Amino acid sequence: MESSVVNQIKEKLEQLIEGSALFLVDLKIKPTNNIKIFLDGDNGVTIDAVSKINRALYKQIEEDQIFPDGDFSLEVSSPGVDEPLKFFRQYKKNLGRKVEVTYTEAEAELTVEGVLKEASEEEIVLEETIGRKKEKSERKIPFSQIKKTVVQISF
Repeated sequence: MESSVVNQIKEKLEQLIEGSALFLVDLKIKPTNNIKIFLDGDNGVTIDAVSKINRALYKQIEEDQIFPDGDFSLEVSSPGVDEPLKFFRQYKKNLGRKVEVTYTEAEAELTVEGVLKEASEEEIVLEETIGRKKEKSERKIPFSQIKKTVVQISF
């Protein structure tokens, strides 16, 4: 039952965001029929865009009686700042920002921080600042080795 509901909602959502710079990052339905949708955009996500999609999708779910008793809740938002990047589009959007990357190399798990300089379909390039002299060095990390990448917020 749940996967068909997920697919129905995903289909409706994709129709709503088609042709926009927005894309689906994650869709979860809890056993309590709490639907959580995380959207991102090539140029960010506005509260206005999230509100419009939330209202339109809520109305469609209600009209199609996906939950016949009407017992559901819907949350549409952008991923939080602590959420790892999941898609290549998110890496492209965050070029020039400081990130923390956890990856595996020779059976070891490593975590490095640096500025995301490049992102291709195969790998990312991080610029690290090393030592007291603050020397810059570049590190290439293949996507196949990346476990998670989180944008670092600096205040």
